[in-house]
Amino acid sequence: MKEERKVIVVLGPTASGKTAFGVRLASRINGAIVSVDSRQLYRGLDIGSGKDLAEYTLSSGETVEHHLIDIVEPDYPYNLAEFMRDCRNAVETIFAEKRVPVLVGGTALYLDSVLRSYSLQGGAPDPAQRAALRLLSTAELREKLRALEPSSEILLREPENRTRLIRRIEMLTLPPDEALLAGANAPSGQWSFLVTGVLRDRAEIHRRIEKRLDDRLASGMLDEARRLHEEKGVSWERLEFFGLEYRYMALHLQGKLPFQEMRDQLLIRIRQFAKRQDSWFRNMERNGIAIHWFRETEFEQALALSRDFLAGKTPPEPAFRLSETFYGPQGR
Repeated sequence: MKEERKVIVVLGPTASGKTAFGVRLASRINGAIVSVDSRQLYRGLDIGSGKDLAEYTLSSGETVEHHLIDIVEPDYPYNLAEFMRDCRNAVETIFAEKRVPVLVGGTALYLDSVLRSYSLQGGAPDPAQRAALRLLSTAELREKLRALEPSSEILLREPENRTRLIRRIEMLTLPPDEALLAGANAPSGQWSFLVTGVLRDRAEIHRRIEKRLDDRLASGMLDEARRLHEEKGVSWERLEFFGLEYRYMALHLQGKLPFQEMRDQLLIRIRQFAKRQDSWFRNMERNGIAIHWFRETEFEQALALSRDFLAGKTPPEPAFRLSETFYGPQGR
């Protein structure tokens, strides 16, 4: 009988501490990490993307194996299909080593694509078409997508996200790259998932986001953006494409935003991003993905659940669902 192939997922919003939680978990179950972060896969995007490789080294000095970090140059137009292919290859490599794949990240679209076995269409981005689409207003992009896919999830959930609008239009109009799509669409339904999440109160997330932002600015994050532009040749437009920290740093370095205004606007945007991640995770639950949420202090419970799952026990229903919880005086 074929052995069941088990994968553990650790997700959570930005600044929740999911990487440290996932590394600690992997170290206790003979696991290896697969990063699910759309920016940490780029070389040179270190401080701004939160790529702290020291997090993968335990106090004992042992380094936990990790994949899909620093795999492409920042000018490469990496896409969802490539992530699905590369994630599958990384997971299969870990299985071949007789270890447990632990997917860790907060890029909700990437997570959802694996957990729900997306079937992709369309090919790799065409530079000329992408340049033409970028000239359109956000309203024009929405109308173009609405004509192609009237019920698009992006129109419902992220109508102002130009990057998602453009990429979805490309996926619906470009001829398919059959070799790439074959790798991307290989069914992750062959895997069995245990999905865990790191839970923190929204107020705590907001405090952690602010402290982390100020720490990064003090640690040379602006110098990193400057080096990417001046030494690596990454255009201002490309830096803005990476979003959040890189977008606002690019505006500041071009003289379009004073430092304090950059910092304050960026803080607002990162907090809004965490809220959007929250909405994605709630939607995953509504789409049938069971997420077992744990606070940082509940690590041992997460470890016990993971070991039971790997031993063949069916996980219980989650005791807590984010989709049924509302923030406020009574919220968890």
